[in-house]
Amino acid sequence: MTRVLVVEDEAAIRLALSGLLKKLGHEVIGVESGALALEKLRDSFDLVITDLSLGHGPSGLDVLRAAKEASPDMPVVMITAHGSERIAVEAMKAGAEDYVPKPFDNEELRMIVTRALDRTRLVREHALLLERVQRAAGLDAMIGSGPSMQRLFEAIVKVAETDLTVLIRGESGTGKELVAQALHQRSPRSRRPFVAVNCAAFSRELVESELFGHEKGAFTGANARRIGRFEAADGGTLFLDEIGDMALETQAKVLRAVQERTFERVGGSRAITVDVRVIAATHKDLEAEVARGRFRQDLMFRLDVVRLVVPPLRERLEDLPALVELFLERMRLGRRAPRPSTAALQRLAAHPWPGNVRELGNVLEQAAVLASGETIEESDLRLAARTSETTSGFAEAKRQAVDAWERAFLSAALERCGGNVSQTAEAIGMVRQSLQQKLRELGLRAESFRDK
Repeated sequence: MTRVLVVEDEAAIRLALSGLLKKLGHEVIGVESGALALEKLRDSFDLVITDLSLGHGPSGLDVLRAAKEASPDMPVVMITAHGSERIAVEAMKAGAEDYVPKPFDNEELRMIVTRALDRTRLVREHALLLERVQRAAGLDAMIGSGPSMQRLFEAIVKVAETDLTVLIRGESGTGKELVAQALHQRSPRSRRPFVAVNCAAFSRELVESELFGHEKGAFTGANARRIGRFEAADGGTLFLDEIGDMALETQAKVLRAVQERTFERVGGSRAITVDVRVIAATHKDLEAEVARGRFRQDLMFRLDVVRLVVPPLRERLEDLPALVELFLERMRLGRRAPRPSTAALQRLAAHPWPGNVRELGNVLEQAAVLASGETIEESDLRLAARTSETTSGFAEAKRQAVDAWERAFLSAALERCGGNVSQTAEAIGMVRQSLQQKLRELGLRAESFRDK
């Protein structure tokens, strides 16, 4: 419910305004003077309606300036008497949303109030949208052909339609935020905001301000009221990334917010209620953190209603060729995207990838810049010393990854050349006999690519 502050020294007009706004579904606080309005503005409001002329004490312009200082994006509507149009124009220049002349028309006032609140909502949603469009979202942004990723995709489809709280587990760099975005995109909340906050990126004081917002003067540097991520995500999804790194003191407040969808801004006393779906993620073993006294067990249970696990890259090497293609296609660098040689792909498949998909992207970005031609050689890869293959399973996964990439690469080359082996060999820089041998090993038939 939106809160509106009505500032009017004439009791009859104040009561009429309050009654109209309450019928429209707003919570209304009415005061008769500018001085009382300045006191009330220490609390939070979604809209201020004030008379320009308030008798003794602070004027309507003073209320306007104080409201904008407290919250720059809060709309203020002025009520003007006959002959005060010049002052109304001055108020508009000072940031007033609109003005209504006395005696005001109920329908006109309703339209102005609705328009003012809609504009504020759109401004906030636009800021979130700009952040959102910079991210790839949904299942289409995720790559995974192996059984572990297919199971994850199936779980996302099932869970997305519900409003259950989800805890995403996985090592750093595996793409947990992509999972959260996919859940949001496939949910009934997809047209509402998806808001992400990295709990490990802020100190305890700042993370509480990020999550819950703060009132003006709540701490040094809090020069204006600010809404938090819980409030910004109202109606949508809030993604709490790296929840395992959150301070214990903050965990208690988050528990209440997740459980009751209610919180107070830092430095505020009014309870704010929101409708959000909470998705959390962590790379830590929360059970071990609970045993060490570093994470609240009740919060873990509250978050871990549905658990989704993102497998590390070393356990899904069958996806390596497709991931390599995706990253290189994104890095055009003003020229044709380079392709890794067989030796480079074997080197990539032999790496244990402690940083997972994020590390792969960084390695390929650097290699694409270092490559002297259209091919990324093994020497272009900046990786740690070659890791010994300690298990047959890892060696087999590596072989499958290399074969899959070679099969895709040669299939595309054959298709471009209409199935002509000689032209294909020349185009990719291979000896014709070597290409024929490789096609036999991979089970590819050149004639199947003719007349496509």
